Amino acid sequence: MKTYYKIISAILLVSIVWLGCEPLEESKPDLGEAPTAADVTFTATPTAENPNIVRFNNTSPGFKALWNFGNGSTAEGNEVFGEFPIQGEYEITLTIFTRAGKATNSQTINIAETNALMLDREDYNLLTGGANALEGKTWIVDSGVAGHLGVGPIGGTFPEFYQAAPNEKAGEGYYDDELTFKLDGFGVDYANQGSSFINQAHVSDFGGSVNGADQTLPHDPAADMTWSIVDEGPRKFLILSNGGFMSYYTGVSRFEITLLTEDEMHIRQLDSRNGELAWYQKFIRKGFERPVPEVPYLAEDVFDNFDEEGNVTWSVDQIGAFNQSFDNPAMIATNPSAKVARYVKTTAPFDNVYIDLPYKMDITERNVFTMKVFIPSYNDYETAGGEVWNPDPRLLRQVSLKLQNGDLAAAFETQAEVIVPVTQMDNWVEVTFDFSAFADRTDFDRIVLQIGGEGHYNPGIFFVDDFRLQ
Repeated sequence: MKTYYKIISAILLVSIVWLGCEPLEESKPDLGEAPTAADVTFTATPTAENPNIVRFNNTSPGFKALWNFGNGSTAEGNEVFGEFPIQGEYEITLTIFTRAGKATNSQTINIAETNALMLDREDYNLLTGGANALEGKTWIVDSGVAGHLGVGPIGGTFPEFYQAAPNEKAGEGYYDDELTFKLDGFGVDYANQGSSFINQAHVSDFGGSVNGADQTLPHDPAADMTWSIVDEGPRKFLILSNGGFMSYYTGVSRFEITLLTEDEMHIRQLDSRNGELAWYQKFIRKGFERPVPEVPYLAEDVFDNFDEEGNVTWSVDQIGAFNQSFDNPAMIATNPSAKVARYVKTTAPFDNVYIDLPYKMDITERNVFTMKVFIPSYNDYETAGGEVWNPDPRLLRQVSLKLQNGDLAAAFETQAEVIVPVTQMDNWVEVTFDFSAFADRTDFDRIVLQIGGEGHYNPGIFFVDDFRLQ
């Protein structure tokens, strides 16, 4: 009997080994056949309450359904609603996605009558002027305010990377654009005087040569452009047809409306070639004259000792860093303060920090600034390299203070500047800036601090303290 069991066991073992040597067929999922246009079907049913609102139901297989309503708006889902205030024919396009692929099909619906009540919306009226504005409403770039063009990170809500100064783009084909939005037929007339302002990443779309700069290029906008507004939760999007755009081209025709009033419209737009950027523009109604606020003319204290909170706010321009609470690198008799400001110049040619004041400075009597500065000897003050116009493109042992009119796009053109050389290094030195020669100026509202000179590409580290208007 034991011999019998041994024989059976041996047979089973050989069978298992033999089966294990057989190649196994690779298991592949059966995705089925890719869908065709004939597989894409849907129903369109006017709602009982309003025949200009149509219910669309997807009757096709698949895990995703994308809709285009032919009026500038889109939707996703198996049951969606489209709004069609204006009579006419609309081509409805449905795209379905299955595990094996995607397919698209279209059918046309007819809206028999215009529903005027659907057109009487606040956003429509603000954009177009409403039913009484037969010629529509015209918008132009709000060129006179800061930030009328700007850029920031895709996840942000404001243009923290860059904001154009008032009238900064006056030499471009930007401020002469006019966009007229009409309620009748949802038409858009885009008058650009034959050219448009194009983002540097998109100049090739208009036949321009890529050179790393925005360009004004010939462009004839589409004559049959239309608009629509789509609500996505609390967010509102303005969509232009036929490749339309709002004055500054970044490759998109969809713009988030962040502000819309009788006189102002602010938009946020993406960049089709840079998924990390969001662009911002500001428009005003043509003919709107912004009230000019009265700016006070004051003789106020200006101070910051960096140990305590000063009465000014510092901003940076190109500079690598301006740390306003840095440990004093030399707590000696000439400056025993615990905290100072650390000023790091980069290779950019015009590094500086500045203060924008909410008033124009009265410097008829108080016109002298003082501060302490520490110039380290470890910086490289010998290497030369900079702008071609600079006769001495090296890092300089000097401190410059400038007073400017921040209302000007090129504020440096009318600035007053006092430069103080510093010969003593590795020690705290008090420097004085006397602006008495400019005491009759009444337009200064910006203070610019620049250390190490400008117009060169040489970095450096410096320290400042006890900044004050005497």
